[in-house]
This record gives sequence, C-alpha cells and structure tokens, in this order.
Amino acid sequence: MMVRLAPLAMMAALLLPGQATAADYTIDTKNAHASINFRIKHLGFSWLVGRFDQFSGTFSYDEKAPETSKVSVEIDTASVNSNHAERDKHLRNADFLDVTKFPKATFVSTSVAPAGDGKAKITGDLTLRGVTKPVTIDAAYVGGGADPWGGNRAGFTGTTRLTLADYGINFNLGPASKEVELTLEVEGIQK
Repeated sequence: MMVRLAPLAMMAALLLPGQATAADYTIDTKNAHASINFRIKHLGFSWLVGRFDQFSGTFSYDEKAPETSKVSVEIDTASVNSNHAERDKHLRNADFLDVTKFPKATFVSTSVAPAGDGKAKITGDLTLRGVTKPVTIDAAYVGGGADPWGGNRAGFTGTTRLTLADYGINFNLGPASKEVELTLEVEGIQK
C-alpha cells in the first residue's frame, strides 16, 4: 500500500498549484535606508517638508504573488522633524500630533492589489491620534536581491494623502493646507 501512495503523492505535488511563499523583511531604519516623509502647503505659498526620524516595521513580499504581501509599521510621533525646533514643538502639541497622549501611530495593511509593472495599491488601517481610518498607498517595487553583506533586500516607494480633519487635526492652516502628502521610502532586510 505504501508503494501505491508514493506515486499518488508525487503526482498531486506536480499537478496541484503550490502555495506562494512570501519572504519576511525588517525595515532597515538602523542604517537609514528607509524614511517617512511629509509635505503640506504653507498658506498656499510654499511647501513645508519634514519627516519622522523614529519608526520600525516589517513586511512580507512574494514577487510571484504580490497580493499576499503584508506591511506593519509603528511611528514614534514625537520624532517629527520639520527642521525647525519651535515648529516641531508645535507639531508635537495637542493642536497637531498630541504626542503625550498619542505617542505612536501605526499602519497595518489589510490588502494589496497589484496594478502591473511592479506597482500596487496597498490598503490598510492607519491609526493616528487615536483615530483609525483606511488609507491606500500607491506603491512601486524599486528592486531587490542579494546585498554585499550576504543578505537579501527588497525596496519600495509609496505615496498617499491624508485629510488632517479625519484624524482630529483641526488647526487652521488655511484652505490650501487641509491635506498632507506622505512619501514612503522602504528598504527591507530579509529575516
């Protein structure tokens, strides 16, 4: 009986589609190969730009089945940096990020929809100031493969827009400043 089962198992393995196996990555913030950047119009006259200096996260990615990918990121909101100390103090207070009450912001993906040519729409839940809302990131695969230190890496870029009032940020910056644009540069090291 064992002799008959072995050929059946081999045939099933050859004929049934295999499950994709995603590789797991840690976002490389230690060596500054990842960034979370933002920009918002200042009074409609210019762009104010900044970033979050402290964050961590992971993602899984399978080039053959990108729809199985997952992303999880945690941001230290007090690490906001707009290159102006007084403004950063204001961004940390209750008018904006309220970092004492809400020290972390998080993003956890709920779906990835491939859009062809290495692009995808990553939808997930963003929690900021205690409010969780779905957001969609327009993402693109930058590249991946072996690095010079014997590991493997994969990199992506992404953009999204947030309406400040959706997260309880109602400070009046003028009619041209209702939304903030985020640009995400992510390089991961395979675990």
